Amino acid sequence: MEHTFDNIRPYNPDELHDAFSRLIKEPTFVKFINYFLPHIPVEQVSAQLLSLPNATAFQKIFIEPILNNIEAKHSKGITASGTDFIQSPALFVSNHRDIVMDSALLNLVLFRSGFDSVEIGIGDNLLIAPWIRTFVRINKSFIVQRSLPVSEMPKAFLELSGYIRHAITKKQTSVWIAQREGRAKDSDDHTQESILKMFALSGKSSFINNLKELNISPVTISYEYDPCDYLKAKEFQQKRDDENFKKSPQDDLLNMQTGIMGNKGHVHFAFTPSINPELDKIAASTDNRKKQVAAVVTLIDKRIHSNYTIYPINKVAYDKLLNTTRFTAEVSEEERHEVTTYLEQQLNKIDLPNKDIDFLRHKLLEMYANPLINYLAATNNSLPIK
Repeated sequence: MEHTFDNIRPYNPDELHDAFSRLIKEPTFVKFINYFLPHIPVEQVSAQLLSLPNATAFQKIFIEPILNNIEAKHSKGITASGTDFIQSPALFVSNHRDIVMDSALLNLVLFRSGFDSVEIGIGDNLLIAPWIRTFVRINKSFIVQRSLPVSEMPKAFLELSGYIRHAITKKQTSVWIAQREGRAKDSDDHTQESILKMFALSGKSSFINNLKELNISPVTISYEYDPCDYLKAKEFQQKRDDENFKKSPQDDLLNMQTGIMGNKGHVHFAFTPSINPELDKIAASTDNRKKQVAAVVTLIDKRIHSNYTIYPINKVAYDKLLNTTRFTAEVSEEERHEVTTYLEQQLNKIDLPNKDIDFLRHKLLEMYANPLINYLAATNNSLPIK
């Protein structure tokens, strides 16, 4: 009997009507739709939802206009490069900046490039209300179970691995998942070995062949400004001052809202080709699984790091953090003033009783310098860091 993955998969088309019926009874969802699509009466929204045939139609009619609205109001434009490299179905593995917008904007650029949207891996820790769980499963999301007891995690990893493989090889749909569990809050993006091992877990061949079956295609996401940067800096100090500190569901909700509604500046998605040819080379060079895992991590990281879009804020932060003048000539006085003003405004938003300004400023600088540091290393253009 074939595994149905009912616990974690997105809703099937024949389940959408019931899911929409539940959703339109949720006041928070109705407020969400009213805010972004105020010109559509609630009754019309309800009628349209209940008539939709599949999740792609829902995304095209409701989600894409919302994302266009967010782009117009809260960014300087969403762009993409390398879309010619896309070979569907693929497993898009990217760096992770924003809880909601990374995958949402990925779908937007895919739609604009003539592709279908992807299925999205989302942690169950973010499903802080029943309606959100319903909404994300309507919106082509599958659940990454992170809240289980340790004893149940191996089974959950196997199920997750099996579902990703099922989606790509059987359903023939592309999938997005972050290169690591949770966001890299200091923007020092590195692929977790455990993620790659999870990908391969459900395959029936070698580690490399199991990965090849998934057609992994790294994607680099570059935000000019991260609206949640001050919240991430705040969390760094909270964890420094209290080793037992953990974010609350309300903290996650604030991060989601801030990421959606905050200023993102320019946003760019850089798609890169499938890593399958390089995987063959890794397999030919060693049959040691540990070395193969490390080599694939290095490969994905280099793809992501070498395709960052570098903005003035990255250059200013690099020079300030490392006390250099390397990029002074490449940033205008106007740009430098804009960056300095922005960083001070973000610092002023941090509400902590024992606010450590020097520490917090250092963390903000790290967030914007690290992509450039990694870019320089990946493109063999790095300077010694003292």
